[in-house]
Amino acid sequence: MDNTRVTRRARIALAIAAGTVLTAVAVQIPASATATTAAPHRAAVASAAAHSSLSAGAADDTSYDDTYYKDAEGKTGQALKDSLHRIISSTQTGKLTYSQVWDALKETDQDPDNSENVILLYTGRSQSKNSNGGNPDDWNREHVWAKSHGDFGTDTGPGTDIHHLRPEDVSVNSIRGNKDFDNGGTKVDEAPGNSTDDDSFEPRDAVKGDVARMILYMAVRYDGGDGFPDLEPNDNVDNGSQPHIGRLSVLKQWSQEDPPDTFEKHRNQVIFDKYQHNRNPFIDHPEWVGEIW
Repeated sequence: MDNTRVTRRARIALAIAAGTVLTAVAVQIPASATATTAAPHRAAVASAAAHSSLSAGAADDTSYDDTYYKDAEGKTGQALKDSLHRIISSTQTGKLTYSQVWDALKETDQDPDNSENVILLYTGRSQSKNSNGGNPDDWNREHVWAKSHGDFGTDTGPGTDIHHLRPEDVSVNSIRGNKDFDNGGTKVDEAPGNSTDDDSFEPRDAVKGDVARMILYMAVRYDGGDGFPDLEPNDNVDNGSQPHIGRLSVLKQWSQEDPPDTFEKHRNQVIFDKYQHNRNPFIDHPEWVGEIW
């Protein structure tokens, strides 16, 4: 046998072995963050870490164009909306109960820097997965499309669709309530970067696009079929129990100013791979917001 080949193979074997050892050591390093509730003033730091350090698991924006979205390609306006509705409805083969949402959110919104925690939507706080419940400093299940807007409750369907359900501090969730989304208001002390007034809520900048794309996903997914109301955004606030939420013009602006980041893309992928098996098309193709509305 050629001695050069023997030497080359030996070097490759040593490199692989060294890489394996390094990987094993890296896996054993524990997360530095604790599993306790973080103070509210750390919200911005936790959110920045969560949205920048996650580097794997998110699909490329166009990786599903030739398969999942093939029937939507080349369409605009109502034709695009109708096509996307058929796609995301027919592929949603996994549907959760409201109690199952707890465990799903512990995975979809896991802090990439601490696997024992989740990131709360509005506060940006990294908080123990096990501190979910109904106490003021617990986290609960926030319906981004408020369930009273269309009165769909928490039965399996829009009330349990985790594309718009997110973990949030109980008291901050209560402050948001069922308000529409708009700019302005007074600052929310417990959730820096958020504002609210009598009829609207403005989330922090880092998740404004996330909120917009969740709302628009719901408008495409639920169009009056399946026994559920036809959800549609409008340009109003104070929509009450009507199946509408606004302001559409502001949501479009938020989606453009805050494009999908790695955390949001990863979340979309986890929902697709493990839970509902459908996707939020506006995360994969944010330009479709302007094509439809």
